[in-house]
Amino acid sequence: MRDVTYLRPGNVRDAVQLYRTTPGCRPLAGGTDLMVMLHAGTLRPAPRAVLDLWSLPELKGVRRANDVLEIGAAEPYTGIIGSRDAQESVPALVAAARTIGAAQIQNRGTLGGNLANASPAGDTLPVLLAYDAVVVTDRRSIPIDEFFVGYRKTALADDELITAVRLPLGRDVVFRKVGTRAAQAISKVVLAVSREPARIAIGSVAEIPLRARRAEVALERNDIAGAVAAVADDIRPIDDVRSTAAYRRQVTQNVLRELLDAFARG
Repeated sequence: MRDVTYLRPGNVRDAVQLYRTTPGCRPLAGGTDLMVMLHAGTLRPAPRAVLDLWSLPELKGVRRANDVLEIGAAEPYTGIIGSRDAQESVPALVAAARTIGAAQIQNRGTLGGNLANASPAGDTLPVLLAYDAVVVTDRRSIPIDEFFVGYRKTALADDELITAVRLPLGRDVVFRKVGTRAAQAISKVVLAVSREPARIAIGSVAEIPLRARRAEVALERNDIAGAVAAVADDIRPIDDVRSTAAYRRQVTQNVLRELLDAFARG
């Protein structure tokens, strides 16, 4: 790894200024993805500087405010898992956070980092889609279903920083991950479903985490069989080292049926 300038701002205002004025700069929060890529030399273009956001208190915390739960972009998964407000308000997100790596990763990995990395296999991302989350940056709010625009590409401007994520209260969402193991494994398929309003969000089945729009239309009609059939056309799975496209399509349908049947049983 070549020399990289290390920047450590004292507050978000300074972080925003440094990010806008430092060419070739990459934000650094927990570092669970970025440090691996830096050492492997897989980042293109290679960064000339990293901006350390980990210690900024403005980017930490889990708090309820009016009708939303706000989570700081640099809050680690451990903080989400241990938050009473998160446990009561967004239990599906807590469940997803528990599946991400070992304790060391949960202590450093962040929700903002999972969003910025934009991996189609990111475990929290379908959950955020099912909750209709809003990504808050230093300059605007972005609805989550407008955030992912391509493979590992987001709607963020080159000099825009994620500061928080807001999730509406009162949403009943269920989460299921299918992987080689129950945890500490990259997902083969991950689903998050809300019955009202109808949201079916899936990861590891396309180049981006996505909402299954055709299946959602069927679910709005309370047509569970139709939703299960339609989801096969909503997704775009591929063959890779973890699974086959055919397996992912079948598992997506099977798991969706199980989740919707569970909703129907109450």
